[in-house]
Amino acid sequence: MRGKTKKTGSSKAKPTTAAPASTAVASVKTPAELSEDLWERIAKKAYELWEQRGRQDGNDLRDWLDAEAIVMEEIHEARE
Repeated sequence: MRGKTKKTGSSKAKPTTAAPASTAVASVKTPAELSEDLWERIAKKAYELWEQRGRQDGNDLRDWLDAEAIVMEEIHEARE
C-alpha cells in the first residue's frame, strides 16, 4: 500500500459554544479585582496611547500595560 494514507477520524475541529463577546465581557470580573474607577482610568489611558501611536492595531496589550504603569505611577506620586 505504498503512497496511500489511512484516514483516522475527521479533521474538522469541534465547534465551540462560546458566549457572544458582548455577553462575555459583561460577565468577566476585572483582573486582580481592580476597582471599576481604576479599570476605567487604565482603559482611557490605553485608548489615548493607541491614538497617540497612530491607531495601529496589534499593540493592544502593550498599550494596556503602558497605561497601567502610567496610572499606577500617577497614583503613587499622588500619595507622596
